[in-house]
Amino acid sequence: MAQYENYAPYPVGADSVEAVNALFRKVYQFMAFGLILTALAAYFTASTPFMLELLYTSRAPLIILGVAEIGLVIWMSAGLSKLSASAARNIFFVYSILNGLTCSVILLAYTRESVAQAFLATAGMFGAMSIYGLYTKRDLTSWGSFLYMGLIGLIIGMVINMFMGSSTAEIVISILGIIIFLGLTAYDTAKIKALAESSGSSDEEMTGKIAVIGALELYLDFINLFLYLIRLFGKRRD
Repeated sequence: MAQYENYAPYPVGADSVEAVNALFRKVYQFMAFGLILTALAAYFTASTPFMLELLYTSRAPLIILGVAEIGLVIWMSAGLSKLSASAARNIFFVYSILNGLTCSVILLAYTRESVAQAFLATAGMFGAMSIYGLYTKRDLTSWGSFLYMGLIGLIIGMVINMFMGSSTAEIVISILGIIIFLGLTAYDTAKIKALAESSGSSDEEMTGKIAVIGALELYLDFINLFLYLIRLFGKRRD
């Protein structure tokens, strides 16, 4: 996503407003459909004995899925200039399904009430921060470096805690994760808005690509925010 990493605010006229509205309609539609695919795939996996046996009898299937998901994200981000908008969109939807397979463990580990509550909390917090990123007059460019440094630190902390097994550290990591991905939601939304204002609506193919990569970024923000919320507040099954 490096090609979309730096942005600057642009004057907003009638054409820019329409371009932003058109782009965000696509972004949120793609993101919503991706979340639906993830939820359906997770539910199907968690409720199907064959899928449970296929994925959870050994670590290999989940490792393969994880590698495949990372590969798809890299393919979309690094190869976006060579992909058509429709191809990028289809890759995103495939990624959403694969992520649903791995996220099925959430349905197995936590009660349905916890999952529903975490999802509603995520939707509310995500919506508030995305609206802020869309309508704020502040330049959020400077947030990027701090948030990505925080994300790297978060990953390092999670790896270390895998060996330590500290419940206190897990709580701290979850709180930091929530803060970081709330910030990334606002930052990514503002970044997508700036891209829409700068690119205009003349190049439909490029607009389609930006919509897909924007949907992916916001989808990842939503999923990670949900995961940290349920780790912090979720009730595990007996």
